[in-house]
Amino acid sequence: MSTAPVVVADDSAVERRLDDTRPASWWHLPVTTTVLGLVALAFFGLRGIPGVESAFVLARESDLNPFGIVPETITLPSKGGAVALSLLALAVSAALWVLQARSARPPARLRITLIVVFAIAWILAFMTWVISQRTLDVTTLLQGTIVLAVPLAFGALSGVLSERAGVINIAIEGQLLFGAFGATLIGSLAGNVWVGLVAAPLMALVMGALLALFAVGYHVQQIIVGVVLNVLAIGVTSFFFGTVMRDNPSQFNAAMRLPTLRIPLLADLPVIGKVLFDQNVLVYLMWIIVAGLTVALFRTRWGLRVRAVGEHPKAADTVGIAVNLTRWKNVLLGSAVAGLGGATLTIGTGVAFGEEMSAGKGYIALAAMILGRYHPVGALLAALTFAFADSLQLRLGTMTAAEGGVSIPGDFLLMLPYIVALFAVAGVVGRVRVPAADGQPYIKQ
Repeated sequence: MSTAPVVVADDSAVERRLDDTRPASWWHLPVTTTVLGLVALAFFGLRGIPGVESAFVLARESDLNPFGIVPETITLPSKGGAVALSLLALAVSAALWVLQARSARPPARLRITLIVVFAIAWILAFMTWVISQRTLDVTTLLQGTIVLAVPLAFGALSGVLSERAGVINIAIEGQLLFGAFGATLIGSLAGNVWVGLVAAPLMALVMGALLALFAVGYHVQQIIVGVVLNVLAIGVTSFFFGTVMRDNPSQFNAAMRLPTLRIPLLADLPVIGKVLFDQNVLVYLMWIIVAGLTVALFRTRWGLRVRAVGEHPKAADTVGIAVNLTRWKNVLLGSAVAGLGGATLTIGTGVAFGEEMSAGKGYIALAAMILGRYHPVGALLAALTFAFADSLQLRLGTMTAAEGGVSIPGDFLLMLPYIVALFAVAGVVGRVRVPAADGQPYIKQ
């Protein structure tokens, strides 16, 4: 149950009342998990290949693994393992039915824990089924997840910074593209990958300045501005790519890569060593920015002012906060962060710039921001979820040509990350609380 404030028109005392009304949509979550659990049992379990095994490689001989604490390989019976995991998912779904039915306001932590356990069981059931008769290297899968998550996480953080201050940021796609473009072009001209890293957020500031100018300065409809800026970014970068970079790639479009910064001992740990401690500087910056932004938004005076501007700009103005200036600063800061994500697409992975190479990642980052409830940590977790789906489809794509086992059409695998994003956002968007003044221009009276 929750307490609901009562608004009165006079000076009478305010009475606090307990609201135990059950939401009309309380059954949506358990129904969804039940259906997904039954699908897992029917397709991954009962229709699995009998008499074969699925192998997951966790550790290697070169890892720092005293006494073999982490087994090198875990082998499961493909059909039996998938059935057991599917039944576990259905058991968690039953627990969600009980929790949702018995309490109008179930404890959030317990509810989230059950959802996480269900998701892990369902994903493991799918993986056990799909890699029948094959071997999956978990470390390689997670390494790919981190690499693919970095641009999504930086893009989602850009959205958090902008929208917490009340500015809708649809232009993340253009900011990523400009960051990738600037990192390669300026880095190639300077012959130094670190110069390219510095240039990426500065180039993305162009998109941020245009967004702030029209959305905050001229009060243009913010969604339209964001879409137009994305189209502008595609047009500008495609023009320079076709007229300058493609004709002289050694000078204007060299493939450069940031060096890997390996942390001794920690990088030798099984499973997580190479995933967390054997990466380039952009990955480490991602962790630092997420932690710093979380503290700054929710534990500092600056963060309180930003959130006040995004929730009630008129009240913020009355206490002396410069609303539009705060929005300008946050949009520019968010654009610079997105530029770092764009740098990951080129100098972070060692490839040259290509036309429209952001390939919709800005929109996936926007979905990650919404799924993460406009919170830096939530945005990061959502980005990792989408990146895991993308990394999994890449790994499964290399397995489909192998003899035996389960073969999934390549077109479906390509859709997998977007299907996950669609279902994830569709499942929670109705319950996400958007900053109250998000998308509303502020005109000082």
